[in-house]
Amino acid sequence: MEVKEMTCIRCPMGCRLTVTKDGDNYTVTGNTCKRGEEYGIQEMSCPMRVVTTSVRVIGGVRPVCSCKTADSVPKAAIDDVLKALAQLRPVAPITIGQVLAEDIAGTGVSLVATANNRAAN
Repeated sequence: MEVKEMTCIRCPMGCRLTVTKDGDNYTVTGNTCKRGEEYGIQEMSCPMRVVTTSVRVIGGVRPVCSCKTADSVPKAAIDDVLKALAQLRPVAPITIGQVLAEDIAGTGVSLVATANNRAAN
């Protein structure tokens, strides 16, 4: 049996959860809503995170552009995602929401721009 305590981040309540894994069964206590139960189970089975960072831009007014993964990626894959992003060099102009790369590090998740970056003239 494995037991973990954590704070749920799915809503502003910040419930203090206790998640117990017994074989393939999970029990979550301390949650005030269904989202807390889902979060606790996910954190025990396969923690996921949205990666927020910036990438260097070729020919932009600014040398970098802020970006994030379009969805959560497995926490265990974050290092691979960051290594892949370190090699990425999108070309300006870049617009908010533009897909800068697809299937980052084999996660099936795209990277999208969270800021505009005009081309330098």
